[in-house]
Amino acid sequence: MGEEQKADLRSERFQLMLDNDELTRIDDWRFDNRIPTRAAAIRELIRRGMLYEDVVDDDVEIPDPRELKSTEFRAVPDEK
Repeated sequence: MGEEQKADLRSERFQLMLDNDELTRIDDWRFDNRIPTRAAAIRELIRRGMLYEDVVDDDVEIPDPRELKSTEFRAVPDEK
């Protein structure tokens, strides 16, 4: 295995707790987009979220993450 391939190995693991609605939305998105694993789908969603932050319209109100509690970060918006 070359040095470049070794650098691509994922060596960090973390646990993510989701509620049923969040997990269902992620799994549905994964299947709709033919993504092979749940982990790959979550990595892709994170990548897209980071790209979105760079292009978001200034008129869109995004809460300051420093002012939110951990439980207020949601993958599925609350129904209002």
